[in-house]
Parts: sequence; C-alpha cells; structure tokens
Amino acid sequence: MSSTSTEPAAAPVAAAGPAKAGRGPWRLVWDQLWARGAARFGLITVGVLVLLAALAGPLSALGGWSPEEFDKRAIDPYMGGVPIGDFGGIGARHWFGVEPVTGRDLFARVLHGGQVSLIIAFTATALVVAAGTLAGIAAGYFGGRVDTVLSRLMDLTMSFPSLIFMIAMMSVAKDVNRILLMTVVIGLFGWPGIARVVRGQTLSLKHREYVEAAKVGGARSWRILTREILPNVSGPIIAYTTLLIPGMIATEAALSYLGVGVRPPTASWGQMIAESIVHYEIDPTYFLIPTAFLFIAVLAFTLLGDALRDILDPRGGRS
Repeated sequence: MSSTSTEPAAAPVAAAGPAKAGRGPWRLVWDQLWARGAARFGLITVGVLVLLAALAGPLSALGGWSPEEFDKRAIDPYMGGVPIGDFGGIGARHWFGVEPVTGRDLFARVLHGGQVSLIIAFTATALVVAAGTLAGIAAGYFGGRVDTVLSRLMDLTMSFPSLIFMIAMMSVAKDVNRILLMTVVIGLFGWPGIARVVRGQTLSLKHREYVEAAKVGGARSWRILTREILPNVSGPIIAYTTLLIPGMIATEAALSYLGVGVRPPTASWGQMIAESIVHYEIDPTYFLIPTAFLFIAVLAFTLLGDALRDILDPRGGRS
C-alpha cells in the first residue's frame, strides 16, 4: 500500500523527463530545478538573502554599526542632514552609505530590515499553508456539509476587501507587537487560495485504489489523511508555498510603506522606502538600495516558485 501511495507524487517529476536509476523523486526535483537557469538564480539568491537575514547581527557588527546607532559625523548639519560624500556617503565607514538626517548605517538597517520582512513573510506563509491545507483536505475528503461550509468560508474570505481591513486593523492597534500582529493579519486572508488547490487535489485522490484499500483495511480517517492523501498533495503545496512568499513580502512592504506596518526604530524594507521618498532628490541612493533588495527578493522567490510549480504540478501550471 505504501509503495503505491507515492506514485501520484512522483508522476509530475517523471513526466518532466526520464527518471535516473537509483534516484528518489525529490532528488529528481532538485536536478531539474538546478538545470534551469532562472530557477538556479532564484535558489541561489534566496539562499543568500536568507543567510544575510539570519546573520544580520554579526554582519552589522562586522560593519561596525548597529541599525539604531546615529553617526552625526556622516551627515552635514548645515545642509539639512545630507550625507557627506558621494552616493549617500558610501565608503569604508559605511558600506551602503547612511540615512539622511539621522546618519544611521544603511548596511545594518537593510540587513535587519530584511530580517524583519522575511520573518513576517515566512511566518505568515506558514500560517496560511497550515490553515489552507487543513481546510482543503477536510473539505475535499469529507465532502457534504463540511465541504459546503468550508467552501462558503473560502468564498467569503476571498471576496472581503483584505487590504482595507489590514490597514484598519493595523491602524487601530496601538500597544501591541507589530511583527506578530502583521503576521496574523496578513495570514488571515491568504489561506483560501491554497485551500482550494488542496481541495481539488484531495477530490481527485480520495477515490484512488490505495485510499479505498486503506478504508477496507479499517484505517481511520486521520490515518488516511496523513498517510495516504497528504503525502500525495505535498508537491502542489510546496510549489504554492514558494509562490506565496513574494506576495507576503510585498504585502508587508506595502503596509509598512503606508505607515501602518513596522514602526521605527525597527527597520523593514517597506518602511525604509517610505522614509526615503522625502530625500529622493538629494539622496537617491537611500531609495535605491532597499528598493533593489525588495525587488530582488520578490523576483527570486517568484522564479523559484514558478519552476517548482512546473516540476511538481505541471497540470496546475498549464491551467
């Protein structure tokens, strides 16, 4: 029974090319992923960004500045706090230059801003995937009233003006952990998309021979869901998860840009871009650096997610 249950997961991989002897399905996925130039760029870039965010503290210390530390010697007080030097004060003391007016080190703030942005994006994505997977499997497997209730809840959530609700909630909440609140608020509206994908996959799997055999053998619903169905919908879930992350990063940046997200002195890419607009004409470097990091992060995750979708769920990608 167990060997039969893995066939649907391996089928998309096998359909993309001849299987090599002695290699499992996930090794074949890795080989195909690495063979694609765009996917390889996305994979390497994501790895570098995650590493930079994880090591934000030590790397900032290596640069010699913390993200909240002011350097008044790096700005000109007689010119409204304009950074001293070319390209926003880039030099040996400040590798990415400094923030106008305050003189805070841009290298340290970009690293810590990326850490905050990625933490929110990854955590919100995890909440969305967990809730969506549970709802989708339950709706597809049990059907009937369970399917009806969950499907209507999906429709209601997807039709709700989520951005307006996010802005309202973030605006009225005062003395709370902003990172935790943003994670919950962003994750609250993201689960119906993946729930629909998982529901459709579950509907196509629940009448397969190995599922029927498990029922005849006396297996309980929980065992069937976790041992037979969940492993065989893992491919589309992984692909969809990777595609969710850039949207989460962009949403966090948008909320911070609008002033209802992460607040100073905590840094995030969206907040830095919002603050840089005021100084764009006199210091475009302050605007370009966090914008470039945000653009590269969204692009890398999108390229990686597209490739994973094509490999793990080719039929879903074509539709």
